[in-house]
Amino acid sequence: MLRRPLAKSRKLLPVMAAAGTIAMKAATKVTTAAAKRRLRHSFESATTGRAIGGAMGAGVALVLAAGPLRADPVAPARPLAWQDDFVSRLEVLALLQTLHAELLSNPSATLTLERWCARHRLASPARVVARLVRGTDKAATSAIRQTLGVGEAEPVRYRRVQLACGDFVLSEADNWYVPARLTPEMNRLLDETDTAFGHAVQALQFRRRTLLARLLWSPLPDGWEMTVARKDRSSPAAGALAIPAELIQHQAVLSVPDGTPFSFVVETYTDRVLAFRRSRS
Repeated sequence: MLRRPLAKSRKLLPVMAAAGTIAMKAATKVTTAAAKRRLRHSFESATTGRAIGGAMGAGVALVLAAGPLRADPVAPARPLAWQDDFVSRLEVLALLQTLHAELLSNPSATLTLERWCARHRLASPARVVARLVRGTDKAATSAIRQTLGVGEAEPVRYRRVQLACGDFVLSEADNWYVPARLTPEMNRLLDETDTAFGHAVQALQFRRRTLLARLLWSPLPDGWEMTVARKDRSSPAAGALAIPAELIQHQAVLSVPDGTPFSFVVETYTDRVLAFRRSRS
């Protein structure tokens, strides 16, 4: 009664042997010696009568040798460049005007930039640091001394820094200040470290009075509002918008609560304020 099943098994031997041969060929692509031994054992089992179990063992060994299935790694999203179309230019103008207004309404440019950096995820943590530019000196002009309320003999120090958040330099500042109106610890921080000026003198609870504030570049040309809108103002085929390196400039005086000035600063804000990562909606 066992002859028919046995005969069927014998008929399957060539098929299973062929399956084992295919598995052995696949073994040449397997890098581990242990996996090859498992495949060879399965092939031998198939040719000695345990055809079904051997072929299944070879298939399982091949899957095990190949390891778990893994999806291809997903490349990190890249920041999308601002397109040179009407909608993008409007968006850039809105951002510049927003930053402009925030800088004008807050006494510390450093703290304002930190909030901007955090909101637009330019770095984590969103900490603005001053990179002191050493080896530079600019004497205070008579106009600067008059603004600070000091005579020609009063010492006025010059400090040039780059305010950076993470890898992005957001502004460059030229600062003339009166050391006699600061504490010794504040002067030490300004002389010996890269501490941002706003952080160093924060304890003075200073006030900021803006003397000049202007956009150095506008994304929209003069008279743009007089042009009839076109239907293709937002075009996927538009190239990247060319944005200059310097976008906003402020001149301001910092004073203590009683009105005594101690610092005159010229701040120039760079195109890096727009370098945050954007995603498609």
